Amino acid sequence: MSDGVATITIDRPPANAFNPALITEFLSVLPPLADDPDVRCIVLRGTGRFFVAGADIAVMRDLTEATQRAMRPWVDVQRALETAPKPVVAALNGHALGGGAELALACDMRVMTESATIGFPEISLGLFPGAGGSQRLPRLLGAHRAKLLMIEGTRLTSAEALRIGLVDRVVPDAEFDEHIRSTAHSLANKPTRTIGLLKRVVEEGRTLPLDQALDLEFSAVLELIGTADTAEGLQAFLDKRAPTFTGR
Repeated sequence: MSDGVATITIDRPPANAFNPALITEFLSVLPPLADDPDVRCIVLRGTGRFFVAGADIAVMRDLTEATQRAMRPWVDVQRALETAPKPVVAALNGHALGGGAELALACDMRVMTESATIGFPEISLGLFPGAGGSQRLPRLLGAHRAKLLMIEGTRLTSAEALRIGLVDRVVPDAEFDEHIRSTAHSLANKPTRTIGLLKRVVEEGRTLPLDQALDLEFSAVLELIGTADTAEGLQAFLDKRAPTFTGR
């Protein structure tokens, strides 16, 4: 960890495909990071040419319910990222395909290198994105566009992904590491508990009737005004200085 930024690097050559062992490792690492107040931003990245290529086909070719259940906790990894009370950055250093793209969808920000691609090619295997993708992609892009991407198995360039809003930023390969570093540290310097409450309100409120969602929002505001960072932010404004947030 460096200055409040914890980086998780997926290093499973040759393509960083996930299997039950990698899932177990993720689920052992993520909760402590989510709970640690000194961790104020989580960065997720791969190695080599891949972010994550998807599920390990050597495992998936065993078409049994037991195998599917062993791989299913990949959705728990995504929920751990999605509900972490701090910003989570998907640093798409390379190709993000299938389950790798699903993993990226669960992050708060997706930053991609120019040379990388992203997509959901499961249809070519007789499958569909069944580890979160069929649900998160329509919520992000709209049902029609998401269905078409999954039905066609489209593999998008970084420019195409940026144009449709699948990723948030595209960075030249040579500048990628520095961009991720500066972005993560900028996020780590923000009021972490405020970000955590904001994530919770958006996530929980989107399926509620408006009146209930507004009540949820107000409950979070009441919690927020008891934080040190809110007091610091308001005082810094009055003092005409930059705030120094501690994440508390």
